[in-house]
Amino acid sequence: MPRLLFALTGSIACYKACHAISRLAQAGVEIQTVATPSALKFIGPATLEGLTGSAPLCDLWEPGRAMEHIDLARWADLALVCPATANTVARLANGLADDLLGSLFLAWELKKKSWWVAPAMNHAMLAHPATQANLQKLAAMGVRVLPTGEGNQACGEQGAGRLLEPDDLVLHVLAQLGTKIA
Repeated sequence: MPRLLFALTGSIACYKACHAISRLAQAGVEIQTVATPSALKFIGPATLEGLTGSAPLCDLWEPGRAMEHIDLARWADLALVCPATANTVARLANGLADDLLGSLFLAWELKKKSWWVAPAMNHAMLAHPATQANLQKLAAMGVRVLPTGEGNQACGEQGAGRLLEPDDLVLHVLAQLGTKIA
């Protein structure tokens, strides 16, 4: 059974990520979610546990889980940060590891296994030179940066920066894992 580390960060697009998680679980992918505190402002831990059968991991310093970032980096076949906010992209690109997601990223062996980010943000944030530089920096490290969609955004504006549609995300992940839709 393929194993996916699915990290959610603080974006309204978390609802789309939940749909993708559900479809991936139905396809037989074993999923462990990691949720940042800001992601939990949009969706609750019970939702993620209900979709995957496992409680989401949220805290680097949770008692009894001091080595979780190392263990998960070895366990998973693929990591996907979805949605990846501009803040998260910047943190990962600059190696900040003061939380679970950042520590996982630094513990991940990029030459052996894939780490993906699926950006989701306002079109102006996506186009900002700092965000573009951070995405390029991640790509240069070997991170796969998935494309964004275009259209209506939560802020009422239009443009690039929308999270890929859940079915598209699922197809990308299943292709990487060598799994078919059930």
